[in-house]
Amino acid sequence: MPVKVLLATSNAGKLREYRALTPSGSGIELALHPSFHSLPPFQEDAPTFAENAVGKAIYYSRSASGLVMAEDSGLAVESLGGAPGPRSARYGGPGATDADRVKKLLAELAGHPASERQARFISMVALAREGEAVAIFSDFVDGVLTPEPRGHSGFGYDPIFLFEPLGKTFAELTMEEKNRYSHRARAFGKVAAFLQSRKTGLLL
Repeated sequence: MPVKVLLATSNAGKLREYRALTPSGSGIELALHPSFHSLPPFQEDAPTFAENAVGKAIYYSRSASGLVMAEDSGLAVESLGGAPGPRSARYGGPGATDADRVKKLLAELAGHPASERQARFISMVALAREGEAVAIFSDFVDGVLTPEPRGHSGFGYDPIFLFEPLGKTFAELTMEEKNRYSHRARAFGKVAAFLQSRKTGLLL
């Protein structure tokens, strides 16, 4: 019997990405939350990725039947005190583009040695049902921030995030490579394993 999961987003591109990450034959069916557009937006202003992901999943699960999945992810730079962190998408201020956010981050790192350019992409994924949290999963990938953007794929901070094992930024990776190594892929792999196990009885 398939397990249906609603994504707390209206982004069809994100749905395609998660469907590509779903193991073949897993029985997991992903769809967009049907009421996402009609609800007031959830304010992702908590100080941690986990609080944002869980809060968002709980909020949207109150207006849907079955499981709802929400994610919060971003970039953390230790030498900047963990910034941009949960504010990764809002780092450049209202109306800022991806390029604006990258430019701001590189300006703050100007002159920093390589040892202070270490960064980590973090993904937190939460599942909720009828207003109650079911589970939360997380994973990450480490890298180094390049002095200038490289590559034309991906989004956000991908062009300056160097994945050292392959010697490429995330914006230079193929989709197959990114789906194998990214923080989002790793976190969702844990979600998929949980959904397939059905050990909790919450999914029946």
